[in-house]
Amino acid sequence: TTYIRTHLLTPPIFSLQTYTVMLSSKSTVGARPAAKATPKTQRKLSVVAMAGPGQRSQSGGRWRGLDAGVDMSDDQQDIARGRDMVDSKFQGFQGQAGTHNAIMSSTDYQSQGQRSFDNMLDDFYISPSFLDKLTLHVAKNFLELPKIKVPLILGIWGGKGQGKTFQTSLAYKKLDIAPIVMSAGELESGNAGEPAKLVRQRYREASDVVKKGKMCSLFINDLDAGAGRMGGSTQYTVNNQMVNATLMNIADNPTNVQLPGNYQVEEIPRVPVVATGNDFSTLYAPLIRDGRMEKFYWNPTREDRIGVALGIFKEDNVTRQDIEMLVDQFPGQSIDFFGALRARVYDDVIRQWIDTTSIEGMGALLVNNRNPVQFPTVSMNSQTLMQYGSMLVQEQDNIKRVQLADSYLDGAVLAGSDGSSVPEQAPSLIGGGF
Repeated sequence: TTYIRTHLLTPPIFSLQTYTVMLSSKSTVGARPAAKATPKTQRKLSVVAMAGPGQRSQSGGRWRGLDAGVDMSDDQQDIARGRDMVDSKFQGFQGQAGTHNAIMSSTDYQSQGQRSFDNMLDDFYISPSFLDKLTLHVAKNFLELPKIKVPLILGIWGGKGQGKTFQTSLAYKKLDIAPIVMSAGELESGNAGEPAKLVRQRYREASDVVKKGKMCSLFINDLDAGAGRMGGSTQYTVNNQMVNATLMNIADNPTNVQLPGNYQVEEIPRVPVVATGNDFSTLYAPLIRDGRMEKFYWNPTREDRIGVALGIFKEDNVTRQDIEMLVDQFPGQSIDFFGALRARVYDDVIRQWIDTTSIEGMGALLVNNRNPVQFPTVSMNSQTLMQYGSMLVQEQDNIKRVQLADSYLDGAVLAGSDGSSVPEQAPSLIGGGF
């Protein structure tokens, strides 16, 4: 009791000198040296303000990232990053209803139609006339020419298998363009109006790429197969009609392309459109008029065919003389014929590998094998190429000659007592079948 009264209840007694020393030591430990006083006449008011569109930030760098036209941050992703950084009472509901949940996921920002040609080699042949036409079309659409109406769409059409799509891909790679690609299968849907909406969406995706400072283009493969009318037996649907009408509207107003239900006037960058096909006469005539579509008939010359074939057989050390002989031997064949010919030459090597491996053990080596099967380069000469080329031509002739549909649709072609079910011996096919 005496100890408690003496030590705990009695307040400590400090001298004035001790208290002064404690205050001085507390103020000097960890403190910054005092800044030199600035005269009142030299003091200036520093104003930090966000710059408007087309202006430079007044601060000179600290807030420049927030200026209009400079800030490239993603609001949706910023919302997700801000979760749990404030008290829960300011975040609204939990789960998907919370204010710190991004409305869109990261996969929604990835275009489903953008293609990259970075894995394409640079030693493939590009036709000079083809590259010139595509380059001019892209340049004219990005230039502001006075009082000149430039067609928005370039229609590249020609025979089957002539390399229209591949040449376009090579030209895009040469121009360093990763286009937004659509195919003919996307131009039809079970829902009315869906393909037309998709065309607008893909066009705006390409426009967003241009807005970020990189060239882009909308590339539609086989437009006539998806939006054309192939004869009287082809059904012309509402979607076909709306796709043609949508492309006409985009060609007339390339900087004002709106999505259905959104009718605010918003100017977007112009995007050149490239479409390929076999016969554009099947399309709606007002779409292919000169003011909207520039037509380019792609018919490769002999030099083009030789150049493409040299690229196909480059790894096989086939001489230019053999390539020229091969092209002259099959003048009526398309360009993809030479690619199929090269693949056909490997048949003997693969057949020999199958015999060595056995058919039963082939599957384990072809699927999920960490060591892929490697084949040596097959020796190719003019004699081998001519032999396999003649075999491909023979298969083409068989399809032209043995037209079983003509016989089967006319009636029940059964063997009976005096007939035959062998195609070569059918009565309607004797003599060529034409």
